[in-house]
Amino acid sequence: MSGDRRRDDIVTAHMPLVGHLVREMLARVPAHVSRDDLLSAGYTALVAAARGFDEDRGVPFARFAAARVRGALLDELRGLDWASRSVRQRARRTDFARQELTAELGRTPSVTEVAERLGCRVEDIEAADDDVHRAVVFSLQGFATAGADDMVTEPSAGPEEMLVRRERMGYLAHAVEALPDRLRAVVRGYFFEERPMAQIAVELGVTESRVSQLRSEALVLLRDGLNTHLDPALAIPIKDGCVARRRAAYFDSIAARGTLRERLAVTDLDGLPVAA
Repeated sequence: MSGDRRRDDIVTAHMPLVGHLVREMLARVPAHVSRDDLLSAGYTALVAAARGFDEDRGVPFARFAAARVRGALLDELRGLDWASRSVRQRARRTDFARQELTAELGRTPSVTEVAERLGCRVEDIEAADDDVHRAVVFSLQGFATAGADDMVTEPSAGPEEMLVRRERMGYLAHAVEALPDRLRAVVRGYFFEERPMAQIAVELGVTESRVSQLRSEALVLLRDGLNTHLDPALAIPIKDGCVARRRAAYFDSIAARGTLRERLAVTDLDGLPVAA
């Protein structure tokens, strides 16, 4: 059998895998996302995976292809530019307002209070939060579904790119590990274990709306913590006050979790503890 015919057979046999991964992704994104666009990106990635597959590496094709398809789907979603520059700027203003109100009120402000401080509608705040959270979620999903084999077998990734990816995964692992107990439990339960929010609420003894709030707080902390260490230009300056000191302590604890060598040794997020 010729090499081209064999690749065609492999692609045909694994087309259902693309459909499965697309359905899995569609369950996590807004309804307006096009299924056909995701399928097209997935099939293209499947063909590319078949061309670049090397049996001698000892990695099953299904696992090799799944990593590439997931990456292509995430790239397609990122291409929608949910976290555009204007959205990020609005998010930064919102974060500043939240920090100021938290310091003044001694508690987490409501969305209405934040909107009043910024002179905008509640809907504008919620829309900005949703956009930023989606961007963080897709990054978390990408890290959570990529293991060491996925990175090592990437034919187009050079040594420097692989080191950057491994360092980012290490920082993410340490950032999740450094979260306060409840925030860490929500992140692990909702994103990595894919458990219903209602179940997490019961385990924590809180309401679903509180779990949603904890999830939002955790995502903001993770985003700011990673930016502080990996992309300082995007990091939000820390002001004075007890809230600012807690945030600064969290950012410091991420770096204190390990050395560069230890971060590069992280291969996945499955071993993160739920509680310290």
